[in-house]
Amino acid sequence: MNVGRALRTFRHLRGAQAAAQLRHLLLPGAPAPIPVEAAPELALGGTRVPFLPPPAHAGARAGGGEIAVRLLGRDVVFRDAIDWDYDDEGPLFAYELHEFDWARCDGVPAAERLAWMLDWVERNREGVGWEPHPVSLRVLAWGKLLLTPGALPDDEASLRVLRRSLASQVETLSRNLEIRLQANHLFSNLLAVVFGGLLLEAPEASGWLRRAPLLRGELRDQVHPDGAHEERSPMYHALLLEQVLDLLNLARSLPSRAPAGLVDDLSATAARMCGALEVWTHPDGEIALFSDSGLGRAQTPAALDDYAAALGVAVERPEHPDRLDRGGFARLAEEPWHLIASLAGPAPEHQPGHAHCDALSFELSVLGRRVVTDTGVYEYRPGALRETSRATRSHATVEVDGHEQAELWAAHRVGARPLVRVVDFEPGRAVEASCRGWATPDVLHTRRFELEGGRLDVSDRVEAPRPVAVRFGLPLAPGLRARLVGEEGGPQELHVPLDGALALQVGLPAPGAVAWRLEPAEYFPGFGVRQQRWCLVGESRSFEQGVWRFRVV
Repeated sequence: MNVGRALRTFRHLRGAQAAAQLRHLLLPGAPAPIPVEAAPELALGGTRVPFLPPPAHAGARAGGGEIAVRLLGRDVVFRDAIDWDYDDEGPLFAYELHEFDWARCDGVPAAERLAWMLDWVERNREGVGWEPHPVSLRVLAWGKLLLTPGALPDDEASLRVLRRSLASQVETLSRNLEIRLQANHLFSNLLAVVFGGLLLEAPEASGWLRRAPLLRGELRDQVHPDGAHEERSPMYHALLLEQVLDLLNLARSLPSRAPAGLVDDLSATAARMCGALEVWTHPDGEIALFSDSGLGRAQTPAALDDYAAALGVAVERPEHPDRLDRGGFARLAEEPWHLIASLAGPAPEHQPGHAHCDALSFELSVLGRRVVTDTGVYEYRPGALRETSRATRSHATVEVDGHEQAELWAAHRVGARPLVRVVDFEPGRAVEASCRGWATPDVLHTRRFELEGGRLDVSDRVEAPRPVAVRFGLPLAPGLRARLVGEEGGPQELHVPLDGALALQVGLPAPGAVAWRLEPAEYFPGFGVRQQRWCLVGESRSFEQGVWRFRVV
């Protein structure tokens, strides 16, 4: 074990979090289920807005003695019964299998859903299904099924079994919160416990509802005043926003059971999160792929906005509508440009497990079409694909001396971090930021994005006390053809045909100082999805400053 790297990682942990990590090392494994005495009734309350259906990435079908489950871009077929111990596709697939959101998809007969849920109750007395995170999301999925007319058969004996199991799951979760992981895991834990306290008229429900102040504290701590979730992942932000809206949906229908202040806090948090999500949304209506983000796993921004509006939540935009001050992002949007820039390092300090080396990188849509794209995420298993998705050179930024901006290791660990600062911001016109990588603290990379006279300029400056190797990357969206125009050693341009007779023309910085080439690169727009695209790469040992000049011609 690399002791120095471990110390640089764990010194950022909070006190209670570090103690919980130590306990988990000494006593690994899932918590033991805590039984409950009787099956509780549902607290149905008043009218609810229909819950959103699951995103298209998940699904299930049954027939001919087979059960096919689709998760994370993979289809797994089980014979006769689901293998709840299945782990061939990695831990994230196993988690999502136990979370059950896939069972809510359209086209699944209610009797099949019920059979799968009863089978889970019968055959899962220990193991991964009882880890807090899958319990959290299963509580929400089962709760929504129980509250959706026609989703399950009207079989009281079977439903009683489900309600009793659900109460046991909530009680177990309430006593085993993921203090060691914090961030979105703890957020979902607390939200699910309070959801269970509202949903079930159980003797234990009053204790579950006493977790509401902790949840309200996490809402304040994890969702910044600008509305961005602290992990800086548009996908996780959208996933958590749906959970907030689900709990608000239930709490509004049960005002006599909802703890004081909960509805107001949920509404205010959802309003800010909707506003922040706009900054991360491209003209095609989908999120940017910064940090651990993929398309299709979370609800679309439009679906979340509609859900929020149906619950009476009005969007609250950040103080600067095009900038997430604490979240560390900014947008420049003026036809034909729509640029989203990352202006911060790994976050939050105590849990940056979903962070990538993407400081000063950007995504760019031109005339409504994505042109410059982040790499996305393929999977969470350690290995080459995980390393590729997180690497500095997989983002539209600058790599210095072959080092990563942050000290990445394992699948979700970050040791030392870069120092990233916003230098200037002119709303709607320009933003500038700088980055000192963890391994090259004497080298300062500064980048300025500026809209000027119908064109987009991206200016780079590298200040160093010694010669350094600089590598530029400009990863393009798949399906785009590109060619370099001009002679090596002189002015060069990148030419990218767009729709019709239009093209994107990019004047490249520092003629003669940078060697440019186009090379194939990987693109992971969603979990389990692997595509090829082109990336413009520039390398230099004498670069000091230069300007990328983007124009539509």
